[in-house]
Amino acid sequence: MATLKIFFFVLLIQCTIFTGSSRQLKKSNVNIDSYGDNTFNVISFGAIGDGKKDDSKGFKRAWDAVCDSSTPSPTFLVPQGKTFLLQPLTFNGKHCNSNNITFQIDGRIIAPTKPSAWECNTNCHRWIGFKNFDGLHIQGSGTINGQGDNWWKLSCKDNQKGFMIGHSKNVDIKGLTFEDSPKMHIAFEDSTSIHATQLTIKAPGNSPNTDGIHIQRSTNVSIHNTTIQTGDDCISIGDGSKYINITNINAEVEFVHVRNVSFHGTTNGVRIKTWQGGHGHARNIRFEDITFHTSTRPIVIDQYYCPHKQCKNQINNIAYENINDTSHKETAVQLSCSESSPCRNITMKNIN
Repeated sequence: MATLKIFFFVLLIQCTIFTGSSRQLKKSNVNIDSYGDNTFNVISFGAIGDGKKDDSKGFKRAWDAVCDSSTPSPTFLVPQGKTFLLQPLTFNGKHCNSNNITFQIDGRIIAPTKPSAWECNTNCHRWIGFKNFDGLHIQGSGTINGQGDNWWKLSCKDNQKGFMIGHSKNVDIKGLTFEDSPKMHIAFEDSTSIHATQLTIKAPGNSPNTDGIHIQRSTNVSIHNTTIQTGDDCISIGDGSKYINITNINAEVEFVHVRNVSFHGTTNGVRIKTWQGGHGHARNIRFEDITFHTSTRPIVIDQYYCPHKQCKNQINNIAYENINDTSHKETAVQLSCSESSPCRNITMKNIN
């Protein structure tokens, strides 16, 4: 199958939905506790967890120990009952000994309250990042809060992503709660074989650009049994993405399946939007078994951004089946296709 080539195409599932490099440590500063030799508790490496003191250095020391560990399955532990304040921090798995690392996050992690308090260089576009992993498990009962309220008052281009997984494969993320990110809550970029399940993602309805999950240049991504209530798109899928499965929230820009989703009070429901100046395609997309409750525009194909004669965006083979709308505020079905590059093969069955 040819590689998916899409530029400036975005598939939007609108909210709300219910459904390091290694270095040697000074062992005298490390006090491994009773969790076992394969578990590295950030408290043992100097993190305080009072929500006030910067715990970034303790997290870095714990990560270096995990990365250097000779145990086949080390665990990085953020214990429950504590709140940890973190500056922007990226975990790099490129030179780690293990390809089966677990981040067990049971406590609460918060970002600095004020944007000016972020210690971030000009290349920093995220708060917490993971990159260059092959075999990573991020799980727990904890909460990751970006404290984005002051960011939302700034220009959206200044806002930072909350939690990013990039250039990685074989990653699963489960059970966590994400709150109030400065911008998009979770981003999967340049990655493959990513599995997300049982997540809760929430931010106020008026918080700008706080997408729940954004997928970019990634393949074989699955998102299941997740609740998303944010101020922008629940799930957005950008160019270079394919083989994406979203269930009990289901999706792709090519070969996308969206199934068993309920929308409550959203502005848009299932929306395919093209960008002006883009070229590429959104095709082979199926929306099935979807219910809308008081959504403004449940079904939207929007090429208003690409009306001119030079428009090269293509929308083809889009199917809607078993769609139920209890009450909508404006247009139930809005198909606004370009005159120069019309939508093709749009099918609808059992649309109520």
